[in-house]
Formats: sequence, structure tokens, C-alpha cells
Amino acid sequence: MFQLQKTIVSEEILEKDFVCNLSACKGACCVDGDAGAPLTQEETQILAAIYPKVKPFLRKEGIAAIEAQGTHVIGTDGELETTLIDGKDCAYVIFDNKTALCGIEQAYNQGEVSWKKPVSCHLYPVRVKEYSDFSAVNYHKWHICSDACALGAELQVPVYKFVKEALVRKFGIEWYEELEKVAEDLKK
Repeated sequence: MFQLQKTIVSEEILEKDFVCNLSACKGACCVDGDAGAPLTQEETQILAAIYPKVKPFLRKEGIAAIEAQGTHVIGTDGELETTLIDGKDCAYVIFDNKTALCGIEQAYNQGEVSWKKPVSCHLYPVRVKEYSDFSAVNYHKWHICSDACALGAELQVPVYKFVKEALVRKFGIEWYEELEKVAEDLKK
């Protein structure tokens, strides 16, 4: 672990390799698990505001779940998260053949909304836990991502490079440039 501005960062995000392999996993992170994607308070407001523009991209099951439960829920751990369909799929998930994709991101790609998706989804496999004085930035290992780890190793792409855009979105370009310097120093 090392400190970078107001974050405590796990060295695993520098040491582990990762590149999403949707052809292998089929987007399992959007449909597996027992909770929705973590959200910030600000993101819940964004979801509520953009829902009318995202709705046409969603499946009827997702729309029904959102209209019954809301654009977000409070999970069993008391944290804000995306709504689920019957406790399984994210309500915002859509499918391209058998591959799970994000309906919010599809609306973004079509120019309907200016918000790509929850930052927790964009950052994965990096997870950020907010504390009063700092943020903990950790690598999250999940068995469904073994193919992503293998592809990352084959292509020699460390986690922090794979999620660069999301890390910059979350912490800013200066933070990311400092992270790159730490990574370079660790290689020496």
C-alpha cells in the first residue's frame, strides 16, 4: 500500500494484469453477484435525471424493476447501489446476443446522455472505499474475471492502465500521472 494525495492505493493495481474479455465472460459482472453496482449520492441524482433518456435502451424486465423499486436502491449493507431484477441482473443491463452490456453506456454511445455509467462499473476491477479522511483504492479479484486476468497477462496490461480513463474520471489527471510515476519507480 502507498499513499497518493488523499488515497491509499494497493500495489496490486500496479502489479496485476487485466483486460476485460467480453467474448469469454459475456459480461458476467453485470448479472452475477448479490448486489447492484455501488453508487455515490451524486450518481443517484444523475440516474434519476437521465432515466427517461436511458429507458428506451433497457429491457422490459429492467424497466419494471426500476419503476417498482426506483432508479437506485439501498442495499442490505446500507450502501447505495443500482437496482436489480429479481435480486440478480442489474436493471440497466441489456444483451447483445448472450453478452451483457450496459444500457446507460449504450445511451451514452448514442449521444442521448452525457454520463457514461456509474464510476464503480467503469473502474472495475478497481474498487474504491470512501473513508472520512481518505479513499482506499484496491484491486478486486473475482473468479468470473479469470479470463480478463489471462488476457491482461498475455497483453502485459496492468490494471491501472486498463482503467486509466476511469481513474482519471474519479481522481483527476494529476493523480493518475503521480500513479504512473509510482509504477515506474517500482519497476526499477
